[in-house]
Formats: sequence, structure tokens, C-alpha cells
Amino acid sequence: MATEKKPLLNLPLKVILTQEGASHFINRKKKLLRFRLADNAEEFGVSLSTFAPLSLQSMILVDYVSKIEISMPEFVSSRQEIMDLSKLVVFSVLYKQFDREVLTALLATECVRKHNRANPSQLLDEQTHISDNVLRSRMENSDKLISEARTEILKPIYDSILKDGNLTPEEKNIYLLMTEKFLNRLSLFNWYIIVKFFKKEGFSEILSSIRQIIQQYMEKSKIAEYISLMVMELALNCENANMRKEAKNMYRGIEDSEAVLYEPEIRQKIIQELEKKHELVFISWKLGGGSVSIGKQGRLQITLYNKDDEFQEFKENIQEKKSANLAKKSLIDFYREIPEGQGGTDLGLYYLSYLDEACKKVNVKFESLVNQFASSDLTVINLNFNF
Repeated sequence: MATEKKPLLNLPLKVILTQEGASHFINRKKKLLRFRLADNAEEFGVSLSTFAPLSLQSMILVDYVSKIEISMPEFVSSRQEIMDLSKLVVFSVLYKQFDREVLTALLATECVRKHNRANPSQLLDEQTHISDNVLRSRMENSDKLISEARTEILKPIYDSILKDGNLTPEEKNIYLLMTEKFLNRLSLFNWYIIVKFFKKEGFSEILSSIRQIIQQYMEKSKIAEYISLMVMELALNCENANMRKEAKNMYRGIEDSEAVLYEPEIRQKIIQELEKKHELVFISWKLGGGSVSIGKQGRLQITLYNKDDEFQEFKENIQEKKSANLAKKSLIDFYREIPEGQGGTDLGLYYLSYLDEACKKVNVKFESLVNQFASSDLTVINLNFNF
């Protein structure tokens, strides 16, 4: 459930930048790379191989990242890192949405409305843009007030977590840390409003609004675990499909090409061959949009491509004969059609039903779609979330 388990992750990432992100790197004389992505689009970004999860998360939180892509011939050896990355991306989206919802709630409170009526030249609304530098100078001596406000917001939430008999001590600790993490990601503008009205008439409305949103996001955060399991399960299914296909090519005389996948030396040879042929599995996390993408900020699209060198050719074929070459189905149908013994079908359906149920419970829109290319083993799987 925690997002940052390791101080560093070792994964070959392509990080595609937003306009703000590109400007930030160019202004600091960092050369951007031009990437060809799994869908054959060309985009600019930076390449990471060893990175601090918190640094990547900071880039996402300031709207510098539009997409993250990773490609490998096999994912088993990087299982934990992939799951940590997936959780990090989901939590980043949740933190941003949390901040936006808190702002909307604060601006709707009676004490802020009263302030706006009395001070038309100092309005606090969606159009108010005060730079972080100005906010920092206005809040220069507010550390004590921020600390007091934080304690007051969290105290009843802490108490209810500690009293919850259904939680283990470890779970209680995770939840306590998580409430702090959500508050730590609040923007300066939100803290400015909280401090401005702290202990003044009507502040209790601000308190109850923030507490309610924290509770909602604590529930939403459970989805991160299910998403990471689902992504990993899908990646392994795609990886196994590629390996079975290559094993048949490499070991034609062997009756049971499935069995050779579990021989470490042979498996390694198959992986090397897949790498040489560039037959890889790609995972991309596309973030809903930066500060200008109104109404799309809470979206996350996770796509898995089971891709080989001839992907472009297949793509062109599809443009010519769409209906003949392309089968669209839901993820459930995709799982049910996996032949027995070829991947964890039961496990996949199990994760999918949990994810589906968890999303419905906390009002997160989730849909899945699988495109399968009839003339090959290629699949494109889309998981769409709207937080």
C-alpha cells in the first residue's frame, strides 16, 4: 500500500514531458531525447534507468510528465519495481485530485464566500493566481499555525484509525502515514486559505470538509494495490505469449515447448532472442493532463502492447481492413479466451473482479478494452481510470 518502498528503482523508463516539463529542462540546458513510442508516435522526453521514486513523483505533481513508458522482453525479474512504479503513478494522480477537491471545498465554505463579499479586490476563487514565492513570503511566520491546523485536521482521523479493531498494527501505521502524505501534498494556496481562516468564525466547516475528503481518498488509495497487481498480471501474460511463440521457433523438435520456458538456461536464451528481435512487451502510463486540461486531470490510461518488429506493418494493415484484422473485446473476454495452462487466467479474473468492485465502491470510473490483431499474437490492452 505504501508508494515509496525503495530509495531507488532500476527500470529503463522513457519519461515524456508536457510543455511545462520540456520548458523546465530546456531552461536548465538539459538536452531532450526524441523517442519513438509503442504506438509509433514520436515524443520528446528524458530517459531514466536508476531514479528516486520521490523525484519522479515530484515531476508528476508539478505537471511535468504526460506519459511514462517501459519496454522489456520479460518482467518477472523486475516484478516489485514495476508494481512500485505503478503504485507511484496512481498515488500521484490521487494526490493531485485530492488537492483539487480540497481547493473546491474550501472555496465553497461560508467563511471564504463572506471574505470574497467583503473584499472584492482580494477574491479567493478558481481564477486566483498567486505565485508560490509570494505565498511563501505571506506565510513566512506561519509554521506554528500550519502545525496546529494539521494536528486539528488529523486528530479525529488518527483516533478512528487507532480504534479500528479490523486493522492490524501494520495497517494502522500505513494509514496514519498515508493521511500525512495526503496533507503534505497540499498546495501552498490551500495552506494559505487554511491558515488565513484558522480558528476564525466558520473554520469548523473547513475542518469537516478536509477531513471528509481525506477519508474518501484513504478509501480510493486501496485501488493502487489492485491496479499494480493487474498491470503485473497482464505484463506476465503478454511476456508468456511471446516466450511460447519464440520457444516454438527455437525448439521445433521438442514436443512440450511450454516446459522449456521453466528451464533457467533455455529461458535466458529465449529472452536474449526476443531482445535481439525487439519483440518486447510495452507498458505505458498516460496521465490525464496538466493544469490546462480542464476536466481531464483525474484520468489515467494504462496501456500494454505486446509488440514485435512488424508492428508498424500490422498497424498499416489495420488501417486498410479494420474489421477483418481487429477484434475488440473486454478484458474479461480476453481472459476467458486464454487457453488453459497458458498464463494465470483465474488469477487475472480474480484481480479484475476485485479492481472492478473496488472502483465502483469509491466512485472511480474504470473500463478495459482489448484490441487483438487477427493475423498475429499482438494485443493492445487499455485500462482507463477516471479518479
